[in-house]
Amino acid sequence: MTFTRLALALSLAAALAACSKPEAAVQPLVIQTGTACSMDGMILADFPGPKGQIHYASGEPDFFCDTTEMFSIYLQPEQQKRITGIFTQDMAKADWEKPEDNWIDAKKAWFVVGSNKNGSMGPTIATFAEQQAATGFAGQYGGKVLKFEEVTPEMVDLTGGAGHDEHM
Repeated sequence: MTFTRLALALSLAAALAACSKPEAAVQPLVIQTGTACSMDGMILADFPGPKGQIHYASGEPDFFCDTTEMFSIYLQPEQQKRITGIFTQDMAKADWEKPEDNWIDAKKAWFVVGSNKNGSMGPTIATFAEQQAATGFAGQYGGKVLKFEEVTPEMVDLTGGAGHDEHM
């Protein structure tokens, strides 16, 4: 093997080794007392219902006081940032009125769309780690149980805005 081929082979091996290193898994962040919604500046801790977090390759997360807002950003066709993690709360474990912690990977969660439970902006999408908990919630509060990839942009249309917000 010539020096050039050897150098090329070693470079390729090093590049492949670098690609195979697992990235550190992104973890959800704890909501602090003053953590504000990235969309409207509302303080997350001041409102009921499940919250959301989207983490980007840049390292800067966006926080959402409502899962509907989280999905409205995530599902935008012009969304160009590389997402490294998306989280919501398991409402089977969190207190609806003052949810804290209990973060789960949103892509593995179960969602209840169309229930009569409100979040920060009125009707919201309830979130659960287990399908059984989502089904029980839907039986009690109405709505349809969906997987992450079944939530559509039409389900998270925010054009009603403040008109649905009981707190404003």
